[in-house]
Amino acid sequence: MRPLKQAIYSSRTADKFVVRLPDGMRERIAEVAREHHRSMNSEIIARLEQSLIQEGSLGDDLSMRLDSPELSLHERELLQRFRQLSHRQQNALVALIAHDAEAAAKAS
Repeated sequence: MRPLKQAIYSSRTADKFVVRLPDGMRERIAEVAREHHRSMNSEIIARLEQSLIQEGSLGDDLSMRLDSPELSLHERELLQRFRQLSHRQQNALVALIAHDAEAAAKAS
């Protein structure tokens, strides 16, 4: 496993974009972000990244995201290990996690 680089990202230098959310979406994002122990911004970025990864729209530029200070040490390690998996393994792992999350939601 490669050692992680020092963070070069800064919220002051990051690109900013205003998004208009439909009624109720902000509250739902906030709720999901709390469940994942992330900020709303981190939750939105993680979901956008995952969507672009699945489409194959993000190339090697994605490796820079490991430097994001918004990621915890555990998230960085998981992300780095996830990227080492084959596309098939990534899809299987995501499906497994989604299934476990659905099962847990039904149980509560």
